[in-house]
Amino acid sequence: MKFMLLHVCDEVALARLPGAEIDRIVAEKTKVGQELWAQGKMILGHRLWPTAAAIRVVRQGERQVAVDGPFAETKEVLGGFDLIECSSKEEAVELAKRYLVYEGAVCEVRPVWERCLCHGSFSCSSRL
Repeated sequence: MKFMLLHVCDEVALARLPGAEIDRIVAEKTKVGQELWAQGKMILGHRLWPTAAAIRVVRQGERQVAVDGPFAETKEVLGGFDLIECSSKEEAVELAKRYLVYEGAVCEVRPVWERCLCHGSFSCSSRL
C-alpha cells in the first residue's frame, strides 16, 4: 500500500534557524530517507523550493490564472514529500514519526488513491 508523507513546515520560522541547525535537520531527514530506501519502503522523495519560487494556478470563473508566490495567507506550507510503500496505515504513521526531527515538525500521512487490485475500481477501501 502506498502512502504520501507530506512534510509541512513554517518556512519563515525555519529560515530564522542558524545554518548549523538547518544542516542538522536536513542530515537527519536524509538519513531517515536513506534507511527507508535501503528497506525497500521509499519510492520517491524530494524537498521543495520555498514558496517564493512557487506559482499557484487557480480558476476564477471561466479563466485560469497563474499567481506568483510567496503566498502571504499561508503560514504552513508543503516543504517536501516522500512516497512510501508499507503494509498498513499504522506502519506509515510509525515511519512518518521518524521524520519529526525538530520541535514543531509536522508530517501528514495520506494513503494514495490507487485502482483496487481486487475490484479494479477506485472506490474500494478494503485495503485501508
